[in-house]
Order: sequence, then structure tokens, then C-alpha cells
Amino acid sequence: MKTIYWCFPGGRHKALTLSYDDGKLADRRLVEIMNRHGIRGTFHLNAGKFGQDGRIERDEVSTRYAGHEIAAHSFTHPTLTRMPNELIVPQLLEDRRGLEALAGYPVRGMSYPNGAVNSPIATMLPSLGFAYARTTVSTGRFDLPEDFHRWPATCHHNQDLMARASEFNALHKTHMPYLFYVWGHSYEFDNDDNWELVEAFCAQMGGRPDIWYATNIEIVDYLDAARSLQFTVDCDRVRNPGALPVWISVDGLIREIPGGVMMTLS
Repeated sequence: MKTIYWCFPGGRHKALTLSYDDGKLADRRLVEIMNRHGIRGTFHLNAGKFGQDGRIERDEVSTRYAGHEIAAHSFTHPTLTRMPNELIVPQLLEDRRGLEALAGYPVRGMSYPNGAVNSPIATMLPSLGFAYARTTVSTGRFDLPEDFHRWPATCHHNQDLMARASEFNALHKTHMPYLFYVWGHSYEFDNDDNWELVEAFCAQMGGRPDIWYATNIEIVDYLDAARSLQFTVDCDRVRNPGALPVWISVDGLIREIPGGVMMTLS
């Protein structure tokens, strides 16, 4: 009997993503550092607060975050769990609407402002067009989430980041998918005067051939595509019904399954 596993793009078994909230001016420096080392991530913005309280201006959003994901964080950053649904829904939809006008694509991800989430809010998100929502919970692990609408991170950047980076780089079991997810706020590097931390992290983690550098939504979409592959009972053929290519390991041999293609697995 064959052993078949899905892999991250290119046949990799590791992925790295960063997730930063609020769109403060320090994002400019953070994005420059990430870009220099090929690190990618998601920036959660409030469409109703551009130019306020040390936030970036509206007219720089599309270029500033090019190559990264623009995602929602509510329109004005309230604590959603204390609000009626009649206000929660416009907070999220108006944030999407404002960000989509700048991003030029559907905004399908978010992070919970102030980390506040409950079951009714998490349950309503798919009907509002959100494929995932990040919490402020840190697991200390490199697991894939069980619930993308309550997505925890591996760690905040102030939680032993470099030690976790070394642990992640040492992982070698190719039958396991590992996701390193770092979250935070860029202004914290100013407040804590520790920009050298993210510089060192990106320098250590960037340019590694065994890591897929992805945005949050790319991870969600890829896993959806991988889990949608259709195999025969004998697993001698596989069909990829979606548009994204998916990589699998067949008895240790890496195969790419292009979108819309039926392939024989010899």
C-alpha cells in the first residue's frame, strides 16, 4: 500500500508566516526588513483609522504591503465581544470594503481587535466572507490550526523568538507539516527598543530552501486545495479539481498535481 502525504509548495514540509496588527508607522520599517530577507506575512488594518494615532496613510497601503496580505482588523478597532451584532457586522464589512478598495482583491482574513472572540462571532465570520481569523493565543508549537476562525499563533515575537526559530530549523520529520506563525505589533519594536530582534530573526529564517514563505490566506487556500484532492480507492490516480497546484509525496517521491488535472501515480 502506498504512503501518500500532501506537502507545502515545492514539496516542503515547513511554512513560515508573520502576522502584524494595527498598521502603525513602524510597519514601514518592519516591511522593509521582511522584504530584504524574503519573509512574507499578513498585515491587519483598520480602514477607519488611517492617518490617526500614528497609523500609516491610506494612499500608501497598496504599495507598502505589496507582496504581503492586507487583512481586516475591524473598521475602528472596538472590542467586538461587547457589541451587538448590529454593530459587529458593519465593523467587519466596512473594514473589508475600505481595504478592498485599496488592495484591489477580496479581503478574506482578519485578526480579532483586542484579541476578543467568542463562539457567536467566530461562527458568523464565514457568512461575512472571512476564511480565517487570528486570535492572540500563542501555543508555543508548530501545529496547523484545528479551527481557522480561532487561529492561534506559535508565539508573539517577544516570546523566546530566537529559541523557537532554532527549534523550528532543527525539525526534520518530513512526514509532518510544520507551521511557524509569529504575531505582534510593529510599534512594539519601537516601544521595547528591540528592532535587532526582528532583524536577527529574519536574517536567520530567510532564504532557507526547506521553508515556504507565505501569507496567512495563502496557507488557508493551499490547505483547502490539498484537502480537496480526489484519489481513487487504489490511489493510482489523483484529480486536482481546483486551480492551485498541489504537491504530494508518494512513497517519498515528490509530485506536483497541477490545477484541473487528473494524474496517474505510478
